[in-house]
Amino acid sequence: MSNKLMSYLPNYYATSKVITDVTNTQDLELKEFSDQIVKTLNEFFIDKSDFTLERWEKELGLPINNSKLKEHRRSIIKSKLRGHGTVTVNLIKNTAESYSNGEVEVIENNPDYSFKIKFVGTKGLPPNLEDLKATIEEIKPAHLAFDLEFTYNTNSYLHSYHLGWLSAFTNKELRTVKLPNEDEGIFHERMANFSHERLEVILHAH
Repeated sequence: MSNKLMSYLPNYYATSKVITDVTNTQDLELKEFSDQIVKTLNEFFIDKSDFTLERWEKELGLPINNSKLKEHRRSIIKSKLRGHGTVTVNLIKNTAESYSNGEVEVIENNPDYSFKIKFVGTKGLPPNLEDLKATIEEIKPAHLAFDLEFTYNTNSYLHSYHLGWLSAFTNKELRTVKLPNEDEGIFHERMANFSHERLEVILHAH
């Protein structure tokens, strides 16, 4: 184990068991102290907060539900913070994007007193769809209705890919997965989630 404190002392202390034991203990305590400082600072940022999520929720008047994933709770908190002030298209757009972690388009339909939120940056349904709908309902003007539109991979789009690539995914995954260009190779993040068998299918597809 590295003893940083010993590096500041004269070399002859290295042979002292007493000094070594003392500095080892102090080193551990200082590391723990440093870690706690970092954790405390993280609580000031919603994306990194953990044990203060309840405090954020209480201050914003949000229901506390510890059974929900922390990522979902964070997205609700961020949406609530973004929802303060005058309601604009950008506000609704930013709120929806905080839930989907992808780009959305807000399409206004003024004659019908409605608008549509179209998810263009991600495929399929957001994991916390009900929370998103509740938040939009809360921040939008009461006289406006809204619809949600989601995008999926169509058969014609999938037909442009080699069968070997597609066989690495289940039918359900094919509708929502973001497929890389074949000349660019598989995204490293995606490869990390593949089993050995699935990688073999892809690598021998051509």
